[in-house]
Amino acid sequence: MTNQPDRIIIFDTTLRDGEQSPGASLNVDEKLNIARALAKLGVDIIEAGFPHASQGDFYAVQRIAETVGTEHGPTICGLARATLKDIKSAGEALKPAFKSRIHTFLATSDIHLKYKLKKTRADVLAIVPEMVAYAKTFTDDVEFSPEDAGRSDPEFLYQVLELAIAAGATTVNIPDTVGYTTPSEYGAIIKGIKDNVPNIDKAIISVHGHNDLGLAVANFLEAVKNGARQLECTINGIGERAGNAALEELVMALHVRRQYFNPFLGRDVNSTEPLTNIDTKQIYKTSRLVSSLTGMIVQPNKAIVGANAFAHESGIHQDGVLKNRLTYEIMDAESIGLTANQIVLGKLSGRNAFRTRLVELGFELSEEDLNKAFLRFKEVADKKREITDWDLEAIVNDEIQQAPELFRLELVQVSCGDHSAPTATITIRTPEGQELKDASVGTGPVDAIYKAINRVVNIPNELIEYSVKSVTAGIDAMGEVTIRLKHENKTYSGYAANTDVIVASARAYISALNRLYVAIEAKKEADLVIN
Repeated sequence: MTNQPDRIIIFDTTLRDGEQSPGASLNVDEKLNIARALAKLGVDIIEAGFPHASQGDFYAVQRIAETVGTEHGPTICGLARATLKDIKSAGEALKPAFKSRIHTFLATSDIHLKYKLKKTRADVLAIVPEMVAYAKTFTDDVEFSPEDAGRSDPEFLYQVLELAIAAGATTVNIPDTVGYTTPSEYGAIIKGIKDNVPNIDKAIISVHGHNDLGLAVANFLEAVKNGARQLECTINGIGERAGNAALEELVMALHVRRQYFNPFLGRDVNSTEPLTNIDTKQIYKTSRLVSSLTGMIVQPNKAIVGANAFAHESGIHQDGVLKNRLTYEIMDAESIGLTANQIVLGKLSGRNAFRTRLVELGFELSEEDLNKAFLRFKEVADKKREITDWDLEAIVNDEIQQAPELFRLELVQVSCGDHSAPTATITIRTPEGQELKDASVGTGPVDAIYKAINRVVNIPNELIEYSVKSVTAGIDAMGEVTIRLKHENKTYSGYAANTDVIVASARAYISALNRLYVAIEAKKEADLVIN
């Protein structure tokens, strides 16, 4: 990799910054599933986590480095504050990766220095080169970020970046940490760095930004025009507060508007060479995977991957698209891997046909997981005459990518109507193997189910979000339910899919409670170690 590539490097931080979305906490297996999908998508760098933050984060980064950080795979990156302990943790966790990167950061804005770090500018100028040099003892690939660069004094920023590069930083990242800048301002910051940091040609300029004003993607594209060559983004734009710049939007903007961006990368205006290494046909599948595992629902009108992104309701639009898609579509749905809603399997389909179709859809399952998914497929096929690719995705996501099944739903029955009190009866198997039954009345069938489950499980929580949507059209469509619970100011998500939305609602709730239970037990163990 040269210091000034003629393409855009995609740095994915879904597993680090994306996981900081409220309720988006992932276990190690889920992180591995996403990491494999990101590798297949073709991202250049996976920021796998913050190793010093916790033992769980360290282990997850280490596992991803072992399994995904292969010779022909992406670079695996770990985040570290500019401290000896953080950097050492990142270096140790990344050891198994064939290509590794340490991403270290220190704030440079006066507001952060005064109120958060309690440090002076002189302190920062001393710390940065020392910590970058220390990171270089673990890997040749070191990235430095001046946190809150968007609100930093430009002259001071230039000094810090020059010292970081001189100490060995191969990438310097310019974060718009609070999503404050506008495109013209952000572009000017990047241009200022290009013009005023003497050794900037020895490092790649990267950008990282949040979407608080809805400008993150626009800011990044302006940064590209002014010399940025690495974009730090997340699948579906998830992340803290309003999220990060969305990978799928950036990649498809660069793909669809290649002729516009080619000259900024020194290419012929009519060059057809891709501007990124992303396999765009993996975008939709990766989006669905991240959405189901994090519980972060993709809004229907979301660009590129939303349910309505390629839908046409207006008669004028429909007429135009039928005559020529280019009249109202600037890209083909198939370019992001969104296939036609084709009928592929039915209840008479065999295991081999099922396995073959899953492979075609990009799922690589172990024998055990395949058996579980096939049994679930047969169960759904008995209730639903026609099984689509979208149904198959929902089945796999629901059956294979669930939270640890500690509490298990054995039975759920409801009775409701406009002249009766909604009543739910449930049977749950506890982690100790005990079967417990209970019943409750609620304002509706789902409320009754959740009240009955709470009485059995007895884990304090607050339901803060409940969402149900149809996987496909039709009265027999599978319903996907996503919920979010709050406990001690932390949120936990649950997901389930079923032809019966009442059953899906119960399973999603149990899924979230299992995540919460795991967190509570882990905290108890940690407290025992401390005491």
